Amino acid sequence: MLRGLSTVSFFADDVPAAARFYTELLGVEPYFVRPVEGPPAYVEFRLGDLQHELGIIDSRYAAHPSGPGPAGAVVYWHVDDIDGTYQRLLSMGGKAHEPPQDRGEGFITATVTDPFGNLLGIMFNPHYLEMLPTR
Repeated sequence: MLRGLSTVSFFADDVPAAARFYTELLGVEPYFVRPVEGPPAYVEFRLGDLQHELGIIDSRYAAHPSGPGPAGAVVYWHVDDIDGTYQRLLSMGGKAHEPPQDRGEGFITATVTDPFGNLLGIMFNPHYLEMLPTR
């Protein structure tokens, strides 16, 4: 049985550059880095209301190398300002993949390809906001 999101893993050829990108985007430093000394092969951030984990792994450890275009499953992260977040991602070097789309009933999604080839989904999700007070 699936109990909830544990860790989302993205891959990058340049983990230190990806760590800087996501540190700037998220406003927090990674809480876990391996190895501790030297260039990291893995960094992990905790973020959001439920402290979900976003891990960045050196591409050489990918079980299945990706092709030349954007790759990976799309995981959508709730944001309060979809247009502002989308524009911020583009200004940080992300590439438009799917501009904000109204999916009906208050749901809006968008995807950006991060500078490392991963698809980053953002979403305004009314159900997410409804769930927060029940925690």
